[in-house]
This record gives sequence, C-alpha cells and structure tokens, in this order.
Amino acid sequence: MTGFSGSYDPGDVTFLLKVIELAPLPLERRERLIQSGQRHYSEMIGPEAAPAPEYLKIFHAALERNLGRLARDVVRLAALIANSRPGPVTLVSLARSGTPVGVLVGRILKNWLQRECAHYSISIIRDRGVDQNALNRLLAERPAESVVFVDGWTGKGVIARELKKALADYNRRTGRDLAGTLAVLTDLAGVAGLAVGADDYLIPTALLNSVVAGLISRTILNDELIGPNDFHGCLYYKELAPQDLSRWLVERVLAQAKLELASDPSLWAAQPLTPAAQERAAQANATFMAKTRQEFGVVDDNLIKPGLGEATRVLLRRAPGLLLLRDPTDPDVAHALSLAAARATPIRAEPGLPYRAVAIIKDLKGQATSAGPDLNGPLGPRNQLP
Repeated sequence: MTGFSGSYDPGDVTFLLKVIELAPLPLERRERLIQSGQRHYSEMIGPEAAPAPEYLKIFHAALERNLGRLARDVVRLAALIANSRPGPVTLVSLARSGTPVGVLVGRILKNWLQRECAHYSISIIRDRGVDQNALNRLLAERPAESVVFVDGWTGKGVIARELKKALADYNRRTGRDLAGTLAVLTDLAGVAGLAVGADDYLIPTALLNSVVAGLISRTILNDELIGPNDFHGCLYYKELAPQDLSRWLVERVLAQAKLELASDPSLWAAQPLTPAAQERAAQANATFMAKTRQEFGVVDDNLIKPGLGEATRVLLRRAPGLLLLRDPTDPDVAHALSLAAARATPIRAEPGLPYRAVAIIKDLKGQATSAGPDLNGPLGPRNQLP
C-alpha cells in the first residue's frame, strides 16, 4: 500500500488512504439507512459538486473576516506541538477536516522552526475506530513518541474519545505505547490534549468540502471495497481540480501568519488551554446536550451537532432538521443561513446558546423536533447550495 498527496504538494502530506470508486446515494436515502441501522454512515457517500459562485463569495468573505484569527491560531498550535515534542515530529491529521490544519502546521514546523517533521493524514470513523493499517504503516517509518494527532476542532468530543479508545486497543494488541494526543485549534468539548482555545469561531475550512482538503472525500469503510489489509478508502475528485483551493488556502493563511508574527512575535510563546478552561468547556457541553435532548426530544446524541464547524457539516452533507443560531445577524453564520435556505431547513434564534450555531439532524425514524419560528423566509433564496 502506498500513500498519495491528493492535490497538495507531495511534501505537504501523505494520505494513507485507498482511492476507490463508489456511486453516491441521495441524501434522504442515505440518512434513512444510517438512522435505521441498516448501514453505517462510513459505508456510503453522498454526491459532491463544485461550490456555486454565490457560496464561494460567502466563503471568501468569511475567510477574510477570520483570516487573522486562523493564522494566529495555526502559529500557536505549531508552537504548542513543537514544545510538546523535543525530537522529530510526526503530524497525523484526521482526514479530512484535520488535513488543512496539518499541512499548515507542518509547513510552519519545517520551514519556520526548522524542525524535522512528517505529515500523514489517516481515517478515523465514529464507532469503527482509527485505521490500524495506516498506524502500522506510519509507525514503520516514524517513532511512536513523535506522533501528534491533528484536527480542526472538537464538537461533542466524539472523535477525541474514539481516538483514545482506538489507540488503547491498538497498544494492547501490538504492545506499542502510542500516545493519543489530539491537537486542535479550538476545543469546544474540553477533551483535546493540546488546544489553542475553546470558543466557537469560524474556521473557514469548515465551509467547503474537498476543494479545501486536497480533493479527497470523507473517508469510507465499506467491506465490499476495503479489504482487511487495505487503508480506509476515499474518493478523489479530480474533476473538481479547476475549483480546487487547497494549495491556495495554505499560501494565503501562511502569508497572513507572517504578518501576524511580524506584529506579535509572542505568538511563539503560546500557552495551551488550561485544565480549568477545558473543564468549563466540557461542563458547558454536557449541560447544553442534556438541555437540548430534553427541549427537542432528541434521543440520539449523534443527531445533535454543536458549534459552527459541526453545524456546517450537517448542512453540507446530512439531513438537517433544525438550525439553532445564537445571533442570525452574525456575519459568520451567513454561510449557514445560505445553506439552510437552500435546504429549506427551519432556523430558530436562541440568544442564550453557548455556541454560535447548532444543527439538529432530522430524525427520520419519526421523532419530531419543535422548530419554533421559521426564519427561513426573509433570509434569502433557497438555491445557494455549494
């Protein structure tokens, strides 16, 4: 098994994934199969098209508003990782949302801090664990003590807990001692090993799919296509190459990071999120989940997706039943409003929300949600899907 770099420069990342072909299923059918338990979400894929021009304008506006914050946080995360690993560094980003962050951090470590660094991107799947064939491959090439896992953010902390459990199982089975340190830009769930902060801000890579992540799909684990010795799979959307922003985004963020460092060299002295701050984030998350389950009658936590990043994912590729917004006039939820309008998703303003956005997936097994006032009408046309 060999890795590949997607649409990134080969020196930026090695995807330990198997490129496959898989026909997409319509969203509603896919959601029913998932919620009925007939199929796991990782066995299927939905269609992915090029972003519409109107939606790209929203993306670029969001990027410019949040570019300084993103650039500063990427530098801070690189500094935290460098301080946590005195020797070689092996970044292992969680495909695909962690991949752009891993590429950026890897560039900073190698080119600005002159650290010996490699970057792999591997699959982790809820309820299925991390790709153990990929772990075997990267540990054949890199020391276990150098490994740091990278993602963009945590939502409810499901993937962080999945990673911890999967690595404990892997270590027991192989006799290794691979630490499950997860490094993120923002840790809404209070569960990451290294985090720059814990507030819900718009990480622009969340707004788009493959065209900011090396043209790869969400990862796939389907026994019909993935053998016992294979890496987890992905589709490679080479047909979207004309719209690809993956390399451009890296250069844009790094250029801004140089400007941020020139005005504030103390970014290199970043301190990780404190245990007390993580505990507050974890408690806020738990309180929110309990309140939301009760208020909206949601019996499956997997249907509740807190935070801008997770809510955006739902709007892009799941069946959203309700979008909660702390402030619908917030410019950083403009993309969510556009996506919700295109999907005819009810929107409810919740001024006391601990997150800027929360999506509740439509319960196709019959559990209703109380949508409250539908704000969809005045918020724009219903034809702006990316």
